[in-house]
Formats: sequence, structure tokens, C-alpha cells
Amino acid sequence: MHATPGGCGGARAHGVAETGPQARNASRHSGTDGDGTDSDAHARGESRGGSTDRYADSGEDGIGGPDAGGGREGEAQERPVGGAGLGRRGLGARLLALGGVLVLHAALPGGAASAAGGAAERRALQGLRLRYGSPRQAGLVERHLEGVVEEARRFLGPSPEHPYYAGAVVLAGRGRTVALHRAVGDALRYGDYDGRTDRPSELPAAERIAMAEDTVFDLASLSKLFTSIIAVQQMERGRLELEAPVNRYLPEFTGGGKEAVTVRHLLTHTSGLRSWAPFYQQSTREGQLRLLWSVRPQDTPGTVYRYSDLNLITLQLLLERITDRTLDTLVHDEITAPLGMHRTRYNPPRAWRRAIAATEVQRPPWSGLDRGLVWGEVHDENAHALGGVAGHAGVFGTAWDLAVLSRTLLDGGSYAGRRILRPASVELLFTDYNTAFPGDDHGLGFELYQHWYMGAMATPHSAGHTGFTGTSLVLDPSTDSFLILLGNSVHPVRTWRAGSAPRVATGNRFARAVPVRTKHGGPAWFSGMETGGSGTLTLPPLTPATAGARLRCAVWWDTVPGAGAFHLEASADGATWQPVPFSTVRTTGGTPEQWPEGSAGGWSGRIWHRLEAPLPAWAGREVRLRFRHASTGRYVGRGVYVDLIRVCEPRTLLFSEDRPADASRLNPVGWTRSSD
Repeated sequence: MHATPGGCGGARAHGVAETGPQARNASRHSGTDGDGTDSDAHARGESRGGSTDRYADSGEDGIGGPDAGGGREGEAQERPVGGAGLGRRGLGARLLALGGVLVLHAALPGGAASAAGGAAERRALQGLRLRYGSPRQAGLVERHLEGVVEEARRFLGPSPEHPYYAGAVVLAGRGRTVALHRAVGDALRYGDYDGRTDRPSELPAAERIAMAEDTVFDLASLSKLFTSIIAVQQMERGRLELEAPVNRYLPEFTGGGKEAVTVRHLLTHTSGLRSWAPFYQQSTREGQLRLLWSVRPQDTPGTVYRYSDLNLITLQLLLERITDRTLDTLVHDEITAPLGMHRTRYNPPRAWRRAIAATEVQRPPWSGLDRGLVWGEVHDENAHALGGVAGHAGVFGTAWDLAVLSRTLLDGGSYAGRRILRPASVELLFTDYNTAFPGDDHGLGFELYQHWYMGAMATPHSAGHTGFTGTSLVLDPSTDSFLILLGNSVHPVRTWRAGSAPRVATGNRFARAVPVRTKHGGPAWFSGMETGGSGTLTLPPLTPATAGARLRCAVWWDTVPGAGAFHLEASADGATWQPVPFSTVRTTGGTPEQWPEGSAGGWSGRIWHRLEAPLPAWAGREVRLRFRHASTGRYVGRGVYVDLIRVCEPRTLLFSEDRPADASRLNPVGWTRSSD
């Protein structure tokens, strides 16, 4: 596109439509992409057509968010505040809480149709199942998707001293297309481990079992998601109230302030209970229950976030009490059977053993039990003591089955015609109730916006969880995508693994595989996604003649809140730089947002924005302008894009990236041209 005479000429000179908000500013479940197509169309290899807006992307609302906290599963993370505080994001008319009674506003599918109509509907619903397809069909960039496998494979080596895991299965998809499903390493590699020498006994090659795409994993704390879904189902049916005290359903759950603990506190880890208790030291069920009833909150319920297995164990007992069914039966009847997740269950049968990834050689002192090699039985000591069925751990499953669950949630609770939740209920799972605890964003069971394991997939709408055995699941409704990484990282021993490096690395690469595209289809300037990365994109010296000069461009950004931003700066000599205030407005319309400090960070909503920066202070003076990107901390977002840079006056175009001569004078350091 070439410049028109007479200055910038308004928004259209940027190739951005001057119209108001576009219809693409749709619900977060739409899964639309920056090239004007939707994920279903990607899966069909078709295009739905797009907005007239050159930079319209997913239609997401909201910028930025609280800083993501660090940590790893199984650790107590505390962030006390002065009051309880209840935050809810995006509920709108979907949730009405009156007098502690939960009312969900959503309708189940309509009544029976005619026989012919029903048959047609069933055929259509069959097309809503997951299927394998190419990266292109999924709307993903192939080379970056392959990079996800490369990252997963890298951690089979020293990480930094021992392998992070013996093997892993990675699955990634977008829309209803699974574009990546790969196994690396071994499901069984070690037969024993000597804690005195920190040496494992490796099995001979002939006795090892290679990891396979359908290997079954001990999902560990991913089990909490199943328990949470069962709880929300009971809310739908009127048997359970979110704001009700737990002892309404479990009268034994009392004493020491536990009377103030609500169902919501259990689901969001704000009950004040300690993180753990040694149930495996009790030889009887009665002793285990006495231990739980004796636990007292360490903090006033609602005033602290502390990740606690006790919350979900308590919720298990509550659910079993109000339904008169055991948790394993509930999970089977209400989730896995309706969705066809036939390789997901508690207590897998002995016949499955060779298809299951081995976990830890358990012996004191690193384990509370002396069980030797744990293989085909639940790894968690407390879940084992509870008979293999627990609210916090115990579910086994495959990557494909988790993909089915992911697709179900991204589609509002339904899969191939089988509904397990209403759309409003799924919204509850993904709603942040922990705004009082910045960095510990949490829905009902699901963790939200956590860069420490989601990597660059983290957005204010992303949801997921991790498991201590090396498992993780991340859903991103803003791009209609999902990533599952299952590893046996406690094989041969839990002390060999640390942090969530493979999860972050694969999350970063998968986030890059979801393209960011300009409407014109050409490249834009990209900051990159390197941890600790920085760079500048500098314009040539310019001399505005009037105070009406201004810089205009299109920008797209996603940085870790508080640990990454892009800056617009000016200098008279190229040595000393000062911030240039600017404003941005979504290309889908809306009210301009002011950035008086000359920098912006967080999450732009996967939407291109129009940036405008007045330059009155530089009238009659030579000025150098630059964009600077800086990333600090351990994690990164999707990065920053800048396109169609112009500097204009009312009647003069001083600089236009559209003009080859001007474009050749840009000086990029650490920025590259990228079309994805």
C-alpha cells in the first residue's frame, strides 16, 4: 500500500477500516484468528471470510491482568490479604447469586425433533468430534508446531543434570483438529533407584517399554478438574450451592473456624486449610476421616490463597454424601462414559499395566511409603491410602481422552452431541474468583493465566492444571486451542524433576504456532519471544515543521504483566531517550486508551490496535523515534508486533513504511520481519 499525498489522512491511510466496532468482537469461545477465519473453517480447510478491518484478530476483550505467580504443584503458595474479597470475571447474566443460592442461566438443548430431523442432527453431531489433521487445517504454523516436539524431546537429556522425564506424550490442536500427537522416550526405563548414591537401575533395552501415543498416565492433580466438574454438575441440578458452607452437607466438617469454609473456598483453594496431611499414616478409613475432621484452618477462610489437597478431598466426601455414589462412579457415569473417554478411570485394571507409564521407586525418606517401583497404581501416597480414589489425585488417562475433555469445555460443555455441562457452568469453571490474590487467578478447580507452566499460552482466559507426576493441560479459549503434555517425570524418583521447564518450553512454541496475521497478509515487525530479550526498532532522523506532527502505526502485544512491555521513545541525539506518550484504540472500535508513560504491556486481547503519538515538542527540531521491547523475568508472552509505521503532519507525510526508501532506513536491533 502506498501513501496518499497530504499527510496521514486518518485511519484509512493505515490500511485500517474507519468503521466502528466489527461483528468480530465476539464471544471468547469463537476461536477466530487474525486472518479472518475461524477454527472450524481451518479444520475444513475453508475460509469464512473476515472483517473489513485489516487488523481484526480474535475479537478478545480486555488488556493485561494481574501478575502471574510462580511455583509448582504440590507447594503451598500463600498470598494473604486484609479481607476475603470475591472476584468474578465475565459472568454477566450467566450467574445470579441471591442469598447464597446459585442460579445458572442457560438452557439445555431443546425437545425432541422429528425422526428425520433427529437423524440429520446426529449426523451433524458426528462431525463435531476431534479428528487428526494437518497444521494448515488447524490454522497452525507447521514449523513452530514441530518445534513443540523438539522441545519435549530436549528434556529427555540432562535437565540440567538428570533427564526431566523418561518419556512424554505431547498433543496439540486447534478447533476440532488434532495437528500434533507424538510420543518420545520410554514409559518404563528404570527398575530401581538407590537413594544413597542417587543412581537408578536402568532396565536392559529389551525390557524397557517405549512411550506410545496411547500410553496411559497417572494424571495426579489433573484429577482435581474431574472432581470440580462433578461439583458444578451438582450445582446445575440444585443439589449443591457455591456459596453454601461445607458443613451444611458435611456436618462433621466443623470446629476451629471451619464453619466459615464454603464450597467456593474449596474449589478456589481459599479455605485457609493447610496444604496437606498424612492420611497414609492412618491404617483405617475411620482414622483417615478423624484426621480430616481434626484439621483446623491456618487462616481465616477467604483471606489467603493456599493450594491444598485437603480442599478436594473434602469436596470428594461432600459429593459422595449428597449423591450417595462414590467419586469413581460419578466420574465414570457423568464424564468419561458420556464423552467416550474409555481410557480414563480410577484404579486401572492389571491388564492395562504394560500400557501405563511407570512412576516412582518409592522408599523413605523421599516417600512416605515403601512400595518399590510404582507402576499401574496411583503414585500419590494419600490417594493410594484412600483406596486409589481421591478428589485430589488418582485418575489415569491418555492424552487423547484429555483432548476430548478439552474440546468439550471449549465447546461449552458438549461433545459430539453429549452434554456434560451447560455453557454457563463452563463459564463458572473459567471465571476468576481470586481477584483478591493477584497472580493466583483461579476458577472453580481450574487455574487461570499462569505463565509458570502455561508459558506464552497464558492469557486472562487460559485455563488448565498440572499434576505432580509430570502432567499438564492448557486450554486457550481466545485461540480455541489446547496443549497437553504428559510425562513420567517422577520416574525413577521425584527429586530428579524441578519446576515446569518442559511445560513452559512447549507452551511457548505452541503459542508461536498460532499465527498473528495482518489483514494484508504481509509481514510485520516482531520483537521475538526470548526470555530476557530486548531490542529496538529505530526510525531515521526526522524534523517536523509543525506541532501537529504525530506518529501512527498498528500494534499487537502480549507480554507478562509487570515483566515485559514495549516502549515508544524519542531522542535528539540518539544517545539519550525519553518516553513519548501515546494512545491506542482497538481496530474493532472502542474508546482510546491512554499510555502517558510511553509504554504498554500485558495482553492486548489478540487484537490489533491503532497507536497514535502526538509530537508537538519536536516542532522545528530533529528527532529520532524508536520502539523498544524489553522482557524481564523467567517467562515471556507471545511478543510484540508493529506494522505500518508513519510520521505525518496535516499536509506532509514525513515517513511511511510503505515507501521502500523509508522502509530501508529503519534500523532493527533484535526485531525481525515476521508473517506469523
